[in-house]
Amino acid sequence: MAHSVRSRRTAAALAALSIGMLALTACNGDADNDVAAPGKQASPSATGKGKGTDTPSSADGGGSGKSSASPTPSTPASSQEPGSDDDQDGGVGMCETADLTYKVTVASRPVNHALLAASNKGSDPCLLSANELVITIPGLDGAAEHMGPEGKDWILKPGESAYAGILFSRADTAGGKSADKVEVALTASESPTTVSINGGPVTVNDGQVTSFFGTAEDALTY
Repeated sequence: MAHSVRSRRTAAALAALSIGMLALTACNGDADNDVAAPGKQASPSATGKGKGTDTPSSADGGGSGKSSASPTPSTPASSQEPGSDDDQDGGVGMCETADLTYKVTVASRPVNHALLAASNKGSDPCLLSANELVITIPGLDGAAEHMGPEGKDWILKPGESAYAGILFSRADTAGGKSADKVEVALTASESPTTVSINGGPVTVNDGQVTSFFGTAEDALTY
C-alpha cells in the first residue's frame, strides 16, 4: 500500500514538472516571436535609430536647407588668370628699337649726365619694356650698367615719349674717352641705332643708365 502511494506521488510530481517546463518553453517562444515578427516595428531605443528617418516631404522641407536649383557654372580658370598679352596690354605689340626716335642731350644738372628721350614715331601704340634698355659707346667695350630703381612697362602711345638718364663719368674717376655718339637698343637681342649727343662731346669713363620713366625729372634723379 505504501509503495502505491509513493508511486502516485512521484508520478504527480513528474507531471507537474513537465507542465511547468512546457509553460516556460511557451513563454520563451512568445518572446522570440515578439522580436522577430515582421509585422512589428522596433522602437527607436531598440534599434539605436531615432533620427534621420524624415523624408524630404516632411514639415521642415526635408531638413537639408539647400535649394534644388543647379549651381551657376564657375568661370574657367584660363579666363581668370592674368599673364597673356591680351590680359596685360589688350594685344598691343612690344615696342621695337626701329619703332621709336631718339634724342640724347647733355644735362646741365646733375653733372656728367645726359637725358635720353625716346618717342613713338608710329601710328599705333606699343608696349615699352622699361628695364631692358641697352646703351653702348662706340669704341668702348661693354654696355652701360643699370642704375636706380626698376620701372614698369607701359603702353607708349603714338607721339608719346619715355625718358632715361645716362651717366657718362664719375667725378672721382680720372681719365676716359671722348664720345659724341651713343648706341641705343630697347633690348639686347635687337640691333642698336646710333644717336648723336647734343651738347657733346662728353668724357666717358663709367657708363650707367636708368630704366625708362614717364618724365625727364624722374630719369635725371639718379
